[in-house]
Amino acid sequence: MGSAKAFLIALVMAIGLAVLGSTPPRPQPVSAYADVFSAGRAMADVERIARAPHPSASPEFVALRGYLMRRLESMRVTVRTQESVFPQSVRPWFNRHNGTAAAEIPLVNVIGILPGRDPKLPAVALMAHYDSVPGSPAAADDGSGVAAILETVRALSLDYQRRRDVIVILTDGEEAGLVGAKLFFGQAPEVSRIGAIINLEARGGGGKANLFQTSPMNGDAVRAWAASVPHPAGTSLATFIYSVLPNDTDLSVLLRLKSSSDIPAWNFAFIGRPGLYHSPLATAERLDQGSLQQMGEQTLGLARALSRAEQLPGTAPGIVFFDVFGLFVVHYAVWCGWAMLALGFAGYAALAARRFEPLALLGGTVRMLGLVVVAGAALQGLNLISQGPGPVDYYDRLAAVPRLQWMALSVCIGAALLLTARRPSSRSGEAGFVLPLWVAGAAMQALAPTAAYVLTVPLALGGAAALLRLRHGVAGTAAMVVVAALVTGYALMLGYELMQAVGAMVPAVAVLPLALACTVLLPLRPVAEVWTARFLVGVFLLAAVVVALWVRWDAPADSIPIYSEARKLGGKD
Repeated sequence: MGSAKAFLIALVMAIGLAVLGSTPPRPQPVSAYADVFSAGRAMADVERIARAPHPSASPEFVALRGYLMRRLESMRVTVRTQESVFPQSVRPWFNRHNGTAAAEIPLVNVIGILPGRDPKLPAVALMAHYDSVPGSPAAADDGSGVAAILETVRALSLDYQRRRDVIVILTDGEEAGLVGAKLFFGQAPEVSRIGAIINLEARGGGGKANLFQTSPMNGDAVRAWAASVPHPAGTSLATFIYSVLPNDTDLSVLLRLKSSSDIPAWNFAFIGRPGLYHSPLATAERLDQGSLQQMGEQTLGLARALSRAEQLPGTAPGIVFFDVFGLFVVHYAVWCGWAMLALGFAGYAALAARRFEPLALLGGTVRMLGLVVVAGAALQGLNLISQGPGPVDYYDRLAAVPRLQWMALSVCIGAALLLTARRPSSRSGEAGFVLPLWVAGAAMQALAPTAAYVLTVPLALGGAAALLRLRHGVAGTAAMVVVAALVTGYALMLGYELMQAVGAMVPAVAVLPLALACTVLLPLRPVAEVWTARFLVGVFLLAAVVVALWVRWDAPADSIPIYSEARKLGGKD
């Protein structure tokens, strides 16, 4: 099957799909129709919010609160404040980070209600925090969330089909341990009225605005989101990963309450441009307006559907879901993963059965395992080199993520060339190459079924293409090219997003998309001269080493927060 033409067609299509799936939509201008979300309109609020750092209790924070209350009131929202003080346990941390010595720190949430036609119905809540960390204008975290809510409320205020009240919750003290959210969900009378809630967050300054967390038993909640939003972005893999991480947002406070078990919840955030997280450079000018557009239009689409609904989504068994390159959402019951594994096994088993060669099967399996081990070890080794011997500053590592992505890509290409310089000599060898992924897919399906689609879907597609290849030569090759483009495009997109999420500390996550891409590209790969492959391996691995040393010896990034230890020390050693 291997040919330069088929391989290049699949690769070019894959790159195009990866770019499509990783790029936020175009921001709508100020002149957009009044009933749609406009990032251009929302940016006016972002610019005001992010004109200066506004940590809790600061004069700028107090001024911002007044501005936000006036903005809400201008949209016929009834506004009040919920006031308390920071807990004693939080004050030392707050004073240390803000360079203050306050004995008492005021804590003030802003709560608004946009009335619907039937105030007796459970309401739809929109939540974001309006405090910043010290020294950061916080255009993204969480100026983008607050601005998106304001623009959403503006559009909803014009919707005369809206049945339900919309509750706006702008929390204080999120950056100091979610203290504003704890105050609201612990004491606010509005809590009993919430029937559904959307939270908006950010970690960075751009990229896709993903649905990364939902309430438990999320089947109906996911279906409601999928049916109501344009340019969807979100996966059950992200929700699974977030569920096992120690990270928290304001929504975490609600989800931990036993009384909230039947409240559908959605959490959106973007994590691109990670160096801008908590950064003094996180200004309105540096915010990706496409990210704001995608966050806002998903919020508006979902909130509009919920506020019009006769019944809100209930609890239903969790389902598998993922957006297909930002175009639409695929979702299905978790048991379907077993059917996909069966299809993948049947296709590759039939491929090997035509001329079964046990040694070739074993050789293919060893080659895949070698690819994973070599690439993973190289990535972690270069990661240690890039960090240096001193303490690792998390924010400095985030600033290095774009370079670390190039490092990971170079390692992956080099490892792939090293271990797949030749295509499998038989179909049994190809099936053996896929076998470790099938075993891993079965394990994931058993232990984490909502996350297993990253393996089960590519295996099913590859198995189906294998069956076509056995009976239809040209059609089989065409099917393999399409499958290779789809899976490799997804692998590139997945690798890009995984590196943004956790690659700063664990770049070995790039091994998963590498294995996926190699599985579908290997049958198409044209035969290359051994010396050419070895030369290219050296070039890519040398490039990876150079990037690692660049990160290692580079000065601390200008983007790191003012309270960062690396900024205080002025170096990495």
